[in-house]
Amino acid sequence: MMQNTIFFAFILTLCAGLATGIGSGIAFFANHTNKKFLSFSLGVSAGVMIYVSFVEILHGAQIGLDEILGGRLGKLVCAAAFFGGMMFSALIDKLVPSQENPHEARPLESMARGRGDQKLIRTGVLTALIVGIHNFPEGIATFMAAVDSPQIGIAIAVAIAIHNIPEGIAISVPVYFATQSRRRAFWYSFLSGLAEPVGAIVGYFILYPFLTPLLLHCIFAVIAGIMVFISVDELLPAAEEYGEHHISIYGLLTGMAVMAISLILLG
Repeated sequence: MMQNTIFFAFILTLCAGLATGIGSGIAFFANHTNKKFLSFSLGVSAGVMIYVSFVEILHGAQIGLDEILGGRLGKLVCAAAFFGGMMFSALIDKLVPSQENPHEARPLESMARGRGDQKLIRTGVLTALIVGIHNFPEGIATFMAAVDSPQIGIAIAVAIAIHNIPEGIAISVPVYFATQSRRRAFWYSFLSGLAEPVGAIVGYFILYPFLTPLLLHCIFAVIAGIMVFISVDELLPAAEEYGEHHISIYGLLTGMAVMAISLILLG
């Protein structure tokens, strides 16, 4: 049973990472971005991740750490791990030049204006590398959450898959217009998504064998911090850039509601 759970968690992480390939497909067959749909979808993704982070993952970590360490120390360690996860994500973003950041909203039309510019290949390659760096901790988070609870893992995987779609667009469009090769553009996007299952493999072979209840709850608090940071720093700003403010908020509320109903029905 445990082996089946681990295999399922790995497949979930793989599918979430390879959603960058969906972004490539959209880029190749769409002339312009459906901004309202993308804005709503990113808002849904943020809503799912924020709700499950606070209501399920961080709450569970807090209870577990309270039982192991006692009330005050447990809360202190939980808070430190949570904000540590946020600081880790912030550090990754700090190292990324804003003009190369795949989380800076860029519609298809604006990227297509550089058609034929060989500098675009550098943009695409750097974006693929940056997406890979971002996807690595997301892969660990998805895998560890899915091992603990497949239902929560599915929700996180879907949310991360949604937010990987515009990243796939950001990688494939510059490469395609620089090289005129759909295959090359797709493979750059595809390979960047593989960083997520690589994160799952690292989580399994390095973290999993040494897991104690204390370490497990700390990891979940870190995961909650990473996901909240991704939501407020990447997903919501991108959602507002792509569409109207209210559309992104409607998506956020929809994502929270869907997650709340899912937890009630699956709990």
